[in-house]
Amino acid sequence: MKTFLPKIDKQKRDWHIVDAEGLVLGRIAEKVANVLRGRNKPTYTPHLDAGDFVVVINAEKIRVTGKKETEKEYQKYSGFRGGLKRIPLSVVREKHPERIIMSAVKGMLPKNRLGKKLLTKLKVYKGTEHPHTAQKPEPLDLN
Repeated sequence: MKTFLPKIDKQKRDWHIVDAEGLVLGRIAEKVANVLRGRNKPTYTPHLDAGDFVVVINAEKIRVTGKKETEKEYQKYSGFRGGLKRIPLSVVREKHPERIIMSAVKGMLPKNRLGKKLLTKLKVYKGTEHPHTAQKPEPLDLN
């Protein structure tokens, strides 16, 4: 019996939309990462891109649990000595709230070329407006 490999170039990609208002960050990131990888499909293959596109709106209204609002920090390093910058979650939420969801989902994807390719199928926006209405995204069931 031969192993079945799906033809990725002929596969139909669906568009899903998620309203992040009031949802917990880690729980939504896990569901979105699984849809990006295609783990919700019967043709899932670990080394192939079989997933769908995901649009996340209301990124600034995401909820975190515990003390993460004050203690969670994002780090950037310039490469120079003393070039480490630590930015708390509250500051990132004010300036670039879409980066919160992007980094959470990025941490749940493979750390290779496939992971970078999968991350391009994630579109995150603050507010309810997004330019992907022509693709007719369907609401994603997060249960």
